[in-house]
Amino acid sequence: MHARTRLAGRPQLRTIGVALRAMALCTLALGVAYPLAITGLAHLVAPDRAEGSLVTGPDGGVVGSSLLGQAFADDDGAPLPEYFQPRPSAAGDGYDGAASSGSNLGPENPDLVTAIEDRRAAVAAFDDVPEAAVPADAVTASASGLDPHISPAYARIQAERVAAARGLDTGEVLALVAAHTRSADLGFLGQPRVNILELNVALDTAQRDTEE
Repeated sequence: MHARTRLAGRPQLRTIGVALRAMALCTLALGVAYPLAITGLAHLVAPDRAEGSLVTGPDGGVVGSSLLGQAFADDDGAPLPEYFQPRPSAAGDGYDGAASSGSNLGPENPDLVTAIEDRRAAVAAFDDVPEAAVPADAVTASASGLDPHISPAYARIQAERVAAARGLDTGEVLALVAAHTRSADLGFLGQPRVNILELNVALDTAQRDTEE
């Protein structure tokens, strides 16, 4: 009886051994070798993106990532007039990379409608433009809450305010906007857009060069 029990248990042990070896092999192949290979290929093909698309300021220090939106505000959360402002964010308390999300509010939600109206009035006052001139991306958050881009229209209505705050010519600021405007991918995917962080770094660099 005991001999038959031991014999019956051997196939089960073999099955368990096979399963453990298969799990170990898959872990090494898919959990170690594959990620290392993809990471190595990414560093070879696109080293900047593989490192997080980090952006350095005029002083050489890292100021953020071109892939993630961020606030340009003072310690009290007030927008800084010398910088182009991003679109609103619903990620955590705003631009929180650990809490990427949208508001998930429908277009007829009264809270969203009120927030859009308040934002439109605030942007119009801050940039000294009619409320009708404020584009949609200036008053609505992206689905991720971390969109690093704004529309060229939103950038243009900010140009005069930024120029005045920095003592620069408005035409010079608009030229920087044009230089940092990317067209739709492949000519038809997406919309023209301006990367806020890259534009603001270019502004800091231009102002430093002017002062020197």
